[in-house]
Amino acid sequence: MKCNLCPRCCNVDRDCGEIGFCLAPGEMVIARYSLHKWEEPVISGEVGSGTIFFSYCNLRCLFCQNYEISEYHKGRVVTVEEFCDICLDLEKNGALNINLVTPTIWVDKIIKGLDLAKKKGLKIPVVYNSSGYEKLETIKKLEGYVDIYLPDFKYYSNELSWKFSHCKDYFEIADKAIEEMVRQVGDIVIDDDGIMKRGVIVRHLLLPSHLEDSKRVIKYLYLKYQDKIIFSIMNQYTPVRECKYEELNRVVREDEYDELINYAYDLGIRRAFIQEGESCKESFIPDFNQFRVI
Repeated sequence: MKCNLCPRCCNVDRDCGEIGFCLAPGEMVIARYSLHKWEEPVISGEVGSGTIFFSYCNLRCLFCQNYEISEYHKGRVVTVEEFCDICLDLEKNGALNINLVTPTIWVDKIIKGLDLAKKKGLKIPVVYNSSGYEKLETIKKLEGYVDIYLPDFKYYSNELSWKFSHCKDYFEIADKAIEEMVRQVGDIVIDDDGIMKRGVIVRHLLLPSHLEDSKRVIKYLYLKYQDKIIFSIMNQYTPVRECKYEELNRVVREDEYDELINYAYDLGIRRAFIQEGESCKESFIPDFNQFRVI
């Protein structure tokens, strides 16, 4: 089957060894699964989110903190049946949800695995945690499978998306994808324990020296969705390796982040998560030498 799951539309047969932009094989590859406590509080709670980190990626962000798996492809080949067992293992160990991290290029196999897991009793919500660079038709396939969408909205400027993530159409693609996500899951549902059961959280990572682009992203989303989404405005940019663009070789300054948060507040945004303290540390990056961490 020719792969056109992401907006790259490479039209290659990965099962026959053909290689597209993401370089991924036909077999599903997972780098790590764990009870992860560093997502937004409504996702992780006290126990943790059942995160499954997939290898490979359909973007090539120069600043990716998970480059070991997105670029160097660390991970294990996993069958659909094994993926099902991972979901059930996470649920058995108390995970609040199944959190699929960078899942785009494995969607067809994920759907099969979720079908199997649900037949075996999987009950917890499914979180689709992605870059936002999603093909509309692929997101439509996920209707009824995903309870919570957790996309990035990385850029307003396509000049920046080309410069840093090798795609010239990020804004238009992410905009349509998030619109479909909101349509699918509807209003935000949070239970009495403060745990999210349904809805959309949109993440935006402030990049050093690009405050104005971040303001444009935040304003656009708020004018479009108001309180239909939760914002997650992040300052955790971490320069994990030398970048050819000098502005990316430093962390975000406190005054930059404060200005963005004040801007969001002045717009009227109240439904938002913000980060405080030293979130820009490599210690927040998962250890991909460990496959199962429970």
